[in-house]
Amino acid sequence: MAINVNWKGVYPALLTPFTADDELDLPLFAKNLHAQLDAGVHGMIIAGSLGEVSTLSGSEKLALLETALETTNGRVPVIMNVAEAVTKDAVRGAREAEAAGADGLMLLPPMRYFADSRETVAFFKTVAQETSLPVMIYNNPVDYKIMTTVSMFEELAELPNIQAVKESTRDLTNITRMRNAFGDRYRILGGVDTLALEAQLSGADGWVAGLVDAFPQETVAIFELVNAGRIQEALAIYRWFMPLLELDIQPKLVQYIKLAAAATGIGSEYVRAPRLTLVGEERTRVLAVIEAALATRPVLQAV
Repeated sequence: MAINVNWKGVYPALLTPFTADDELDLPLFAKNLHAQLDAGVHGMIIAGSLGEVSTLSGSEKLALLETALETTNGRVPVIMNVAEAVTKDAVRGAREAEAAGADGLMLLPPMRYFADSRETVAFFKTVAQETSLPVMIYNNPVDYKIMTTVSMFEELAELPNIQAVKESTRDLTNITRMRNAFGDRYRILGGVDTLALEAQLSGADGWVAGLVDAFPQETVAIFELVNAGRIQEALAIYRWFMPLLELDIQPKLVQYIKLAAAATGIGSEYVRAPRLTLVGEERTRVLAVIEAALATRPVLQAV
């Protein structure tokens, strides 16, 4: 039975670990899930952009969902990402996720087509109307070229299960625009690691995080400290974290964050083609950032 999704707190955008033979590494996936749970995250998002969703089959997505549900065992909601080019495929994905026990959905705009506002709203509505699960809209015009505007959210507001937005516009004032327009109608989760603290201070309810895949304790600490009003303590961790967080806003964010997760022992470097693992100067450079952070990793205090 699905558990309640309140769209607050830290929701990791989980990596999809692979074996050297390009199969899902479900034991390693479970290990990372346990690390997230131990850190106190508030939800899980599987098969997202960081999860290499475009390379996953339908059965692989469901296998990840099954493992996540078994591992979390009702402690936090498990959100399935839906990212498809064809509306009927997105509807099918949403239905399959609900039938398999997902607690909610994250819904991307149409992939591989630059839909206008009418088409995008119709896409979101069509999928949301075919499921009873709560839905978070992923608003990322930087990477996906489609902006879900305030006026579009006005149209979407008539569907009660469209409840939240992953705010990745890189424009922090958009949080205030949404609050001014809708109050608390939509939960807002910051979706850019390098703006996470600022987003929370601007009124975001949570953080869909990337480097949490390698550093769950530090990610949760920042959120909880800000939530407790202990801004200077949060800021100290955030400043230490920033060189790592900047790995999240690079074209090879998947490879970079997987390297970080491997370095902390809760992930591996394997990616699925057409991505390739890092080599040469690039790997050395990114690893240097990770190792420098590990050498100065802060001692966390109880919140």
